[in-house]
Amino acid sequence: MFLRHLSLVNYKNFDSKDLEFDPVINCLVGDNGVGKTNILDAIYHLCFGKSYFNPVSTQNIKHDTEFFVVDGEFEKEGRSEKIICSFKKGTKKVIKRNGKPYEKFSEHIGFLPLVIISPADRDLILEGSDTRRKFMDGVISQSDKAYLNNLIKYNKVLTQRNSLLKYFVANHTFEKGTLSIYNEQLHALGSEIHKKRLEFISSFIPIFKEQYEHISDKEEQIMLSYESQLDEGSLLDLLEANIDKDRALQYTSVGIHKDDLNFTIAEHPIKKFGSQGQQKSFLIALKLAQFHFIKEQASTTPILLLDDIFDKLDENRVSHIVGLVKNDNFGQIFISDTHAERTENVVKNIHQSYKIFTL
Repeated sequence: MFLRHLSLVNYKNFDSKDLEFDPVINCLVGDNGVGKTNILDAIYHLCFGKSYFNPVSTQNIKHDTEFFVVDGEFEKEGRSEKIICSFKKGTKKVIKRNGKPYEKFSEHIGFLPLVIISPADRDLILEGSDTRRKFMDGVISQSDKAYLNNLIKYNKVLTQRNSLLKYFVANHTFEKGTLSIYNEQLHALGSEIHKKRLEFISSFIPIFKEQYEHISDKEEQIMLSYESQLDEGSLLDLLEANIDKDRALQYTSVGIHKDDLNFTIAEHPIKKFGSQGQQKSFLIALKLAQFHFIKEQASTTPILLLDDIFDKLDENRVSHIVGLVKNDNFGQIFISDTHAERTENVVKNIHQSYKIFTL
């Protein structure tokens, strides 16, 4: 699978832009602020129906304009697939595949698998559990529609239960029977999600460790582990045991929406004890493991976006990563960098077709 053509109208800093891509390697070079990352984000937008860096649609429209259009022509399994994502202020975003709008955006997730490696990934280490859960859910959802649907349903029921808890307090009332209906729904959906996350982690950890060994010069004891309240017991029991706490807080304090991933080095949190270089290598390994996991599960090679990759790793490690295309492990790769000569030195040694776009 690869992206053949990209067209932008009023997207971020571009009023109009058309690009024809190479099926293997594409390099976007230029000074900071010229829009290299915005082009990568437009590609992400086509695959996921939203921006990787700013999910607020109105903030992806070029200043002083009312709408944006991102138009891409992909080739997948010998077929041309035309995807258009458009948004106008005051209306709903529209995603079309070959001229037909999706009724639900979730139907599009996984159709065009993609992995992005960006400096913004540091949030996986630095931010709270919500960021790491979204990463885990994003990896699983690209190849498991049932998981994604259960997750959407769970979050909807969770919102309803939280609204009910607020209603009870505001109206000085309490109806245990009504609450129990939501408890049972959360239990059924949450148990399935928990099961899938356990299966995912079991498969993902060996891939992650292998990728870390590839890009790290040192043999280091790194690990990621999955932490869930459901390891302690059923969600139904947890919800009933915490009902007084939930009534006081006015929100649901237990469930799979509290799960987390723990990142460690030498059995200590990498956030506190990992050097900057170790954290960078950890994140790259995490994303490359995501790439290989999705490729294996979806039976389609994802597009790989490397945003400002030289900021994360030295040139030798970048050469190693880009060089993996020799082994047919990768499909189409996009690289953004501020130094054209540095980028070309890396890609021309790969002996694969490539294009360099100077912005």
